[in-house]
Amino acid sequence: MQKLTERIDDLKQRIAAWGKRIRRYTERTTRFNQNRLFQSDTKRLYKSLERPMVSGTGPAPNQADTVAFWRGLWSEPINHSEGPWTEVVVSQCASITPMDPVIITPDDVAEAVRRAPN
Repeated sequence: MQKLTERIDDLKQRIAAWGKRIRRYTERTTRFNQNRLFQSDTKRLYKSLERPMVSGTGPAPNQADTVAFWRGLWSEPINHSEGPWTEVVVSQCASITPMDPVIITPDDVAEAVRRAPN
């Protein structure tokens, strides 16, 4: 029985070593390719770094379920205890003048989107 557990431990260590070796290899190749791309085409490198990684390839969630989920979270009142430090902060912030409300029109959004790349 002890030989079996030793064999299992040995195989687990080998698998872990192979995993680390593969991880080091992929990190090294990524680093090498990024360095080469930086030397040849810096603009393309920065664009590839800015591009978000695709995390989910599954179907999109149902819109009604999503709306119901967030509506349930935001519509419930929160009951929490406020410590005495909040009164101190409120008294310190009483002298601050509030900012004028900012009104964003559809034209402002269209102008900002028109100038943005993609």
